[in-house]
Amino acid sequence: MSLPIAPGYAPMEARIVTELPSGPDWQYEPKWDGFRCLAFRDGAAVELRSKSGQSLTRYFPEVAAAVAAIPAKRFVLDGEIVVPTESGLSFDALLLRIHPAQSRVRKLASETPAVLLVFDLLVDARGHDLTQQPLSERREALEAFAKESFAGSDGVMLSPATRKLAQAKQWLAGRAGTDGVMAKRLDLPYRSGERTAMEKIKRKRTADCVVGGFRYASKGKIIGSLLLGLYDDDGILHHVGFTSSFSAEERKRLTPKLEKLAGGSGFTGRAPGGPSRWSTSRSGEWVALDPTLVVEVEYDHFTNGRFRHGTKFLRWRPEKAPAQCTFDQVAEAKRRPSRAAILPKTKPATRSASRRRKSSGPARARRRR
Repeated sequence: MSLPIAPGYAPMEARIVTELPSGPDWQYEPKWDGFRCLAFRDGAAVELRSKSGQSLTRYFPEVAAAVAAIPAKRFVLDGEIVVPTESGLSFDALLLRIHPAQSRVRKLASETPAVLLVFDLLVDARGHDLTQQPLSERREALEAFAKESFAGSDGVMLSPATRKLAQAKQWLAGRAGTDGVMAKRLDLPYRSGERTAMEKIKRKRTADCVVGGFRYASKGKIIGSLLLGLYDDDGILHHVGFTSSFSAEERKRLTPKLEKLAGGSGFTGRAPGGPSRWSTSRSGEWVALDPTLVVEVEYDHFTNGRFRHGTKFLRWRPEKAPAQCTFDQVAEAKRRPSRAAILPKTKPATRSASRRRKSSGPARARRRR
């Protein structure tokens, strides 16, 4: 490719913070639950690259086709590939795309088409490198580019942005399809591979879970992790994940307490699996408990009937009955809006001098911003 930025260029990364920054130097954007993607277009050649630099083009042919359909012939976009469904953005549907069989990829692309939500323009339609310009100028150029190029496209859309803290707080509180907010410095250039111009604020979610079992640590007869469960509508306890955020001293205190409850019914529905290729035979074993203990944990995502990652232990809930720990408290079980409601409804984020109306707003692929 003859672009000033070539595939393999490292995208700008974010520093994780706990609170939204405020002030006139900040722009806010939704944090989408998808795969980070740099889209390169040079004439007939289109290349989609993940955050880690791996090619995503073969896995998302419908996105590549949408990029190829843009009238401009040379540009580089920074965005997020997501799969909108009737029940929300589906990260599980994204993972299914990373498949060796091209026939399978084409089938899924037809059944659950992905969308590229664009939030930055790195090379414009004239082939000019914009990465040294401040975000305020890049965003204005992106909005003009999107107005001319994204109209009518179902595969490439402009991700919204705002400079209003109140709007950012609304996104952080729970806009469908997002799991937080990205805050970016308006006065800084695009800082490839760095975490100095962008901050990530994740939404905090909590759930009360039954402790249906535990695993010992790989060394020593001491608690390694608590196995968490939730009840379905039929009163069946399903394993949904684990928590292991305890100090060594806390583990010592917990061990005899939990061992006294060993031998109970444990999980009556889906149960924990055995050892994985990363675990020892001992760490893969688990001990069933009498389901009487309740804990509150913090989590980031709940998909396909379980916490996607490990959870953070917050506190014990002795005042809560285990039967109250049901699936209806987690995000997946809550009613989601329609597919149309999930995709961005763009609003102006900047205003040009002419006051023209603008839209605003993997195999091992490292996902998301």
